[in-house]
Amino acid sequence: MTSPTDLAPTALLRRLLVSQVQAVFHDRARGQSPVVRSDNALFARDSVIWRVHGDVTTMMIGGVAALLLQMLHPAALAGVWDHSTFRNDMPGRLRRTARFIAMTTYADRALADAAIDKVKAVHAHVQGTLPDGTPYRASDPRLLAWVHVCEALCFLDAWIAYGEPGMTRADQDTYIRQAGLVARRLDADPVPETRAEAEALMAAFRPELRADQRTREVARMVLSQPAPSLAAAPAQHVLFQAAVDLMPPWAKALHQRHVMLPALPIVRGGAFAMARTLQWAFSSVH
Repeated sequence: MTSPTDLAPTALLRRLLVSQVQAVFHDRARGQSPVVRSDNALFARDSVIWRVHGDVTTMMIGGVAALLLQMLHPAALAGVWDHSTFRNDMPGRLRRTARFIAMTTYADRALADAAIDKVKAVHAHVQGTLPDGTPYRASDPRLLAWVHVCEALCFLDAWIAYGEPGMTRADQDTYIRQAGLVARRLDADPVPETRAEAEALMAAFRPELRADQRTREVARMVLSQPAPSLAAAPAQHVLFQAAVDLMPPWAKALHQRHVMLPALPIVRGGAFAMARTLQWAFSSVH
């Protein structure tokens, strides 16, 4: 039975916002539903990683920023270019990544284990040769370390920027350590234990990074993908610009992408407002 509270304008707005966001991350045509949070997950309910990964807006911003960083490594880009349906099904690729993170953070351990095993099986078949003749394979531990450190730092920095500006260094280190658990299960090596180690690892990769025509084409596809609806287009644009803004200066230079100074207050203010709005909407769900 529907109560008067359920029909209140604020309750209806909350349900509408939650429904629209869930539709982006879950393929309802395939019967997907939101991941159920379990007391038997890989991490406890009060863990730092639950806090960081639980914010929709910052995970979207961090996820896009991480993808832009990852593709600066030639082998990571080649794996996407040669083997992925990315160019034909970008929403599906992003949805699968988001679902993997949710499964390995919140779902029952058995489901998390199955998700990790599935990704490892996919990685085992992704290999090829770079344009310069260098062989690559997705299961390479060092390449997996690059993919991991991009995600960990981008998710963390997006959370600090728009979710918890006063996050302590100790909690940041705890997040990096907890995120490393899944990276190790995927056979990444080396895996940082602290924020300082993560930053040092990213710096160590910089001589290997570059941007070419393929990099810029994939980046353009990521940042210009159609919004789920016309109404969502302005919000998506703000989130994508916030992702560009989140990247370190050297990565922006490689991509030749920057947020113009006059637009920064609009982008950052819009992303902050969006984060607070969705936190309010989802507060009735968890």
